[in-house]
Amino acid sequence: MTGLLERDRAALLVIDVQERINAVMADQGHLPRLEVLVQACDALRVPVLASEQYPQGLGPTVAPLAELLGDTPAKLTFSCSRDDRLRTAIERRGRDQILVTGIEAHVCVLQTALDLLDAGYEVHVPHDAVSSRRPADKQWALQRMAAAGAAITTTESALFEMLERCDTAEFKQVAKLIKKIPVP
Repeated sequence: MTGLLERDRAALLVIDVQERINAVMADQGHLPRLEVLVQACDALRVPVLASEQYPQGLGPTVAPLAELLGDTPAKLTFSCSRDDRLRTAIERRGRDQILVTGIEAHVCVLQTALDLLDAGYEVHVPHDAVSSRRPADKQWALQRMAAAGAAITTTESALFEMLERCDTAEFKQVAKLIKKIPVP
């Protein structure tokens, strides 16, 4: 069963938000949300991991996000869980809740989420922090992940779950970041 995210159990995984592929996403709304998620997770001391799919062809991680993420390992597998380095990095964090974000929702995000679920992780996917070239692909991927047991959520909901309280220094810091999330 997938419950509330807890900062001591959670990790954020940002998948393949790279220049060439990101440029053709149907909706660019995921970018500011990803930036807020990475900054907020840093403030909450939630581990952040990231990947790049075949950077020789798809380019590096988009500039604003790359600065926040630092070193991002390259992979050739679609699922992060099928890349030995990334799977080991996830396991080493010792977290059982993985917040899965990035692109494309129906390829790398979907395959990673399904593999993580099969491995016993609790998977949370903020629908507003993933994207695909075609909206229908994103919609069906989210439905498939939910049917497999992933919790489909929003960036803001995920952050408030990890905050848990409003009387902390982290709350003030994260609340300022949440205000940067564009309202459609």
